[in-house]
Amino acid sequence: MKIESSGRRVSLRDIAKLLGVSHVTVSMALRNSPRISEKARNEIREFADQMGYKPDPMLIALSSFRLGKQSIPIHSAIGWINFWPKPDELRRFKEFDLYWKGAYAAAAKAGYRLEEFRLGGDINPTRLHQILIARGIRGLLLPPHPKPQPDWGDFPWAEYFVIRFGRSISSPITHVVTADQVANTMLAFEEIQKRGYNRIGLITEETRVRESGHIEGGFILAQQNVEKEDRVPIFSMGSFSAKHRSESIAAWIKEHQVDAIFTDVAGVPSLLAKAGIKIPDDVSLAVSSVLDGNADAGIYQHPEEIGRVGFLMLNSLISDGTTGIPPIFRQDLLEGSWVDGASLPSKV
Repeated sequence: MKIESSGRRVSLRDIAKLLGVSHVTVSMALRNSPRISEKARNEIREFADQMGYKPDPMLIALSSFRLGKQSIPIHSAIGWINFWPKPDELRRFKEFDLYWKGAYAAAAKAGYRLEEFRLGGDINPTRLHQILIARGIRGLLLPPHPKPQPDWGDFPWAEYFVIRFGRSISSPITHVVTADQVANTMLAFEEIQKRGYNRIGLITEETRVRESGHIEGGFILAQQNVEKEDRVPIFSMGSFSAKHRSESIAAWIKEHQVDAIFTDVAGVPSLLAKAGIKIPDDVSLAVSSVLDGNADAGIYQHPEEIGRVGFLMLNSLISDGTTGIPPIFRQDLLEGSWVDGASLPSKV
C-alpha cells in the first residue's frame, strides 16, 4: 500500500516480496493459470488489487512478442463438448471441422490442449462435470448442435468459462462466436447483382428463426437498394409441407421471375432438380457456405478463423476470471468472403 503512494508503478516483484512467493507465481496467478490453485490465485489477485497493481501494457506487448517466437509447453486442457446424438457426425461438416482445427491451433499456441468430450451413453451432464473437475478442466467450447437440444439439468455452468459457436445452442446462453450472417447475406446480394442478376430470391428455413433470421434480415436490408418491383419475396421452407416444397419453389420462381437464388438450406439443389429446374441454365444458385457442397458460388465463412477467435475469447474469460452465464451477452461476428463458382456464372 505504501508502494502505491511512492509514485512508482507496483511491480510483480513488489507483490511477490510482500507475499513471500516468487514473481513467477504472482504472474501466473494474475493470468489465471490453472497451474496455481484457485485459492492462491484469488488471494494473489485480491492482494494485487489492494496494492493498486496495474499491468504494464509495454511489458505485455513485449511478452507476447517473445512468446510468439518460441514454443510453449502444454500445461492444461480445454474441453470441446460434443453432445450430438451421433457424435461422429459433428466434424463431418467441413465448417465445424475447421472450427475445431482453428481452436486447436490457437489453444496449442497458448499452451493448452483441446480435448473432445462426448455427452451421451454413460456420460450424462453430472458425470461430465465430475470428469472435467477431476481433470482440472474449466474452459469449455460448445460447437453448434442440431435439434433437439440436450437437457443439461443442473450442470454447474457457474464453475466454467464457456463460449458457444453459432446460435443453434439455445442453452446455455453464453458469449458466442459465429459468422456475421447479416453482413454475409448483404455481400452475397451485392455480388450477385454485380454479375448481372436482377431478380434475386432467398430460400431459407422458417423454423430456424434464431439462426436464419439474421440471413432474412440481411436480405431485407440488401433489397432496400433495388427498386420495389424487383424485390422478390422470401421463400420460407417451413411454410410448405415437405411433400409440396419442390413444386412450390418452382411456382415461386415462375411467379416472381427469379433468375438467381441465395440460400442457407442444403436441400435446395435436389428440390430444384426434382422440379426439373437446372442450375445454372434455368436459375443460378449461391449458398451461405460454399463448404456445404451444394453449390460452388457463395460465401466462404472463414471457419478456421471462427475457431481461432472462439478460443481467444475463451482465453480472455480465463485470464479475467469470468465464469458462468454472463449478465451481458456478447457476440463476436466474423465476416465472410465471396467465392465465384459455376453455379452462378456472370451474365455481364
